[in-house]
Amino acid sequence: MDFNKRLLHPLPFYMTYSGYLSSAQESAALQDLEYLQQTYPHDVKRYQSKIAEILDKLDYEGSMIYDEYPDCYSLQRLADSVVQILRQEEYGEESQEDNSEKWTWITSIVQVLLCNEVYKRRHGGRRSGKYYF
Repeated sequence: MDFNKRLLHPLPFYMTYSGYLSSAQESAALQDLEYLQQTYPHDVKRYQSKIAEILDKLDYEGSMIYDEYPDCYSLQRLADSVVQILRQEEYGEESQEDNSEKWTWITSIVQVLLCNEVYKRRHGGRRSGKYYF
């Protein structure tokens, strides 16, 4: 009987690929990612929360973060604006102490965190202020 049901409702071609993640598997992968993000160092957690706060404003239908191939330049500009906000929070308006090596590393970390957060949102992450995983 089960065999006949399968004949009536064949799987879509993409579900037959060996690397295909079902929605349950993808949800489990996102849960694992969320758990591992809790182990980030304190400063990286702070960067992550700032990125999430900024992406909350860009989380709408038609946003560039949901483009099939997001523009690398736009992601770079977004990461640079996050770094500027972090600099202002750290040093305030009066002093812009420049430790270029430190901020080069922070910029790299912010770019990686930004890509991870965009991935999460594109694959069932935060919507309307809550997580679905």
